[in-house]
Amino acid sequence: MVGTSGRRRWSAADAPDMRGKTAVITGANSGIGFEAAKVLATRGATVVLACRNAGRAADAVSRIRAVAPDADLATLDLDLGSLASVRKAAETLCAERPVIDVLVNNAGVIMVPYGRTEDGFELHFGVNHLGHFVFTGLVLPAVLAAEAGRVVTVGSNGHRLGRLDFDDLDYTRGYRPLRGYGRSKLANLLFAYELQRRLAAAGARARSLAAHPGGANTEVGGGFTGPVRRRLKRFIDHVPNPIVHSAHKGALPILRAAVDPAARGGEYYGPSGLLKMTGHPVVVSSNPASREPTTAARLWEVSQQLTGVVYPI
Repeated sequence: MVGTSGRRRWSAADAPDMRGKTAVITGANSGIGFEAAKVLATRGATVVLACRNAGRAADAVSRIRAVAPDADLATLDLDLGSLASVRKAAETLCAERPVIDVLVNNAGVIMVPYGRTEDGFELHFGVNHLGHFVFTGLVLPAVLAAEAGRVVTVGSNGHRLGRLDFDDLDYTRGYRPLRGYGRSKLANLLFAYELQRRLAAAGARARSLAAHPGGANTEVGGGFTGPVRRRLKRFIDHVPNPIVHSAHKGALPILRAAVDPAARGGEYYGPSGLLKMTGHPVVVSSNPASREPTTAARLWEVSQQLTGVVYPI
């Protein structure tokens, strides 16, 4: 599609033939993860839906097969709030899929009340960052085995609200759900950029990129369960909004980072429109804090210490 400016707008139709490729997407049972899985499946990829709820994962497979009967799909039990589950999932995945072409770190929680993971980490930080840090590190050998593997970490405009306090990573002082979410998304971007630096330094063919969906209308974080969230959901569903678009459109930046042959390591994709909330997927900028290499290196070392996972690069 060509816009009024004459620049070509990237869409799902631009995703290349993915036959013979394997893609793994965390949290692929709904929202942008589901939409990305559906597109990749229709392009011929073997898609592994790594999800916490096995029933919802199976339902997602059925919905994809309804539009792509010949889709090559598999599910993987993965609870990012349990490092034991993450380790078991990674072991199972690597045994079954020794080569992974695309890993999309998409699953997450958003603005949840204060809580802790099975391993005692604050929920946002533990699920959104540490869970993916461990999963990526353990399956990285399979990504490195691909001809040109990619790791795509899903960020958010919310990273701009985040501040990392290394003296209180469990956020025990003055917890606010939005701030907790924001700092986990800041950690996601610091991780994505640091992983690219390390891959490049090692001379690896694999690339690390990041992307965000903008104002995607999804049920991220387990859905709208409270009365305020339910009212907000009804509003988003029925009122035209210049900063909210569909889950399918929200998935396009993730897809472009994952499969566009022109995408380069270290790039960050997001919508092109108002406040970077809607529009076609383009390279966008993140805030200076997310690109601070000293902070990223410290977060990497702390993450290794907290989880015991050391990357093979």
